[in-house]
Amino acid sequence: MDYRCTLKYFGTYKLENQIMKLALLASHNGSAFDAIYSAIANKELVTVELALVISNNTNAKILQKAEAYNIESKLINVNTHMNADEELFITLQQKNIDIIFLAGYMKKISPKITQNFKIINSHPALLPKFGGAGMYGRYVHEAVIASGETLSGVTIHEVNENYDEGAIILQKALLLDENETVESLEQRIKVLEKTAIIEGLAKCLS
Repeated sequence: MDYRCTLKYFGTYKLENQIMKLALLASHNGSAFDAIYSAIANKELVTVELALVISNNTNAKILQKAEAYNIESKLINVNTHMNADEELFITLQQKNIDIIFLAGYMKKISPKITQNFKIINSHPALLPKFGGAGMYGRYVHEAVIASGETLSGVTIHEVNENYDEGAIILQKALLLDENETVESLEQRIKVLEKTAIIEGLAKCLS
């Protein structure tokens, strides 16, 4: 399943082949970090720089990972800033971020940000099924198996003001095994997700 992707920028226009700055937002491990970093290092993604990592969780391992790779990072939450949403917006603007990827970011993005930046998310199911508030991680896989579905997969989509309702960029599907468990499905989706994320970003950056 394939869809078109369009880019929008905050107040500027990018010239053809100009390097775009990517911010990765994550609340915990940010599992997409490794796939994106490797794709850039291996020239699979050639027009983007992983310029910034932001988390709302003081103990997020993604912050340690960013430090280890010498990538600028920042903690933004209600304890560090009086208006966390505004601080996030200002930070993205000041760092000239062109595109944002949500890697398990467990906070709803404010309309001010969704309306001014291109934001991409990876969802571990085939939207519009099994999306919306509360549908993340293991909860999605539990719902898929409980429903008797024979297919699941990954959706790479744009982010708007509503959970999992942004335009779909691409989807990758897999067939559930006869004895599929939540644990086995979760692992298979994680493997599929790595490929989907890179392909989705490449589509948006091309």
